[in-house]
Amino acid sequence: MKELVETIVKELVKEKDQVEIEESRNDGEVNIIIHVAEPDKGRVIGVRGNIINSIRTIARSAAIKENVKVNIKI
Repeated sequence: MKELVETIVKELVKEKDQVEIEESRNDGEVNIIIHVAEPDKGRVIGVRGNIINSIRTIARSAAIKENVKVNIKI
């Protein structure tokens, strides 16, 4: 799950070396926290949150195969 989100986020940002993804798993739940450079936060969030919502949708689709729930925060 972490690798999927990291691949997507690195394609969106300018400062790819500052992308850090934290993943923690608890009883069927995966929490992912995205850390990017301050100027790149807008690129990841998108207008009205469209991009981050799309990333969440993709991650949820992948989570169905693993039978877990996923939460993504920036």
